[in-house]
Amino acid sequence: MRFLSRHLKTELVFTTPTEAFWTYMKVAMIMGVFIAIPAILWNVWAFVAPGLHKHEQKYAAPFVIVGSFLFLAGGAFALFVIIPFAINFLVSFGQDQGLKPMITISSYIDFIIKFTLAFGVVFELPVAITLLSMLGIVTPQFLSKNRKYAILINFIVAAVLTPTPDMINQTLMAGPLCILYELGIIAARVFGRKPTATAPAEGKPS
Repeated sequence: MRFLSRHLKTELVFTTPTEAFWTYMKVAMIMGVFIAIPAILWNVWAFVAPGLHKHEQKYAAPFVIVGSFLFLAGGAFALFVIIPFAINFLVSFGQDQGLKPMITISSYIDFIIKFTLAFGVVFELPVAITLLSMLGIVTPQFLSKNRKYAILINFIVAAVLTPTPDMINQTLMAGPLCILYELGIIAARVFGRKPTATAPAEGKPS
């Protein structure tokens, strides 16, 4: 818990006898989610695998490994990059207004958990794009053609997810999202479902 609160310039408090205990339980549960993410992704693959061709079903292991890495990378990015900036900005803003911070441990941990999980899920973008392309729902051409709309959506998502109104945190979130989108396009070209050749019309030379 001290590791999570090292960015704060004030001490955490608790207002009920059970608050500290249940906060530790909550942290343990979220840690369990991060540890179990390979099993979670394996079940996701088992759900979508029946809709894939037989030769596509062999990518189960890469899907689980890459998906787990991206989820952990997203959580780490939020924990070490976004959250420290956000906490410093928000706490300093309140102090500049002459207010004294008295942050409870439950509200602080809820703040961290919310954004750590959100960034972990968002970093699954390349895996989601690859799955959709393997199912034939999207194509690399469609993704490339609509890149400008994807960039706009990435900045909107970043504005919603980042807890501060400044452009620095928004760009820190939108930048990786745009890179992940491009990686998704590359993966869709490599692993996506190839268009089937249409048979020539009857009576016409092939």
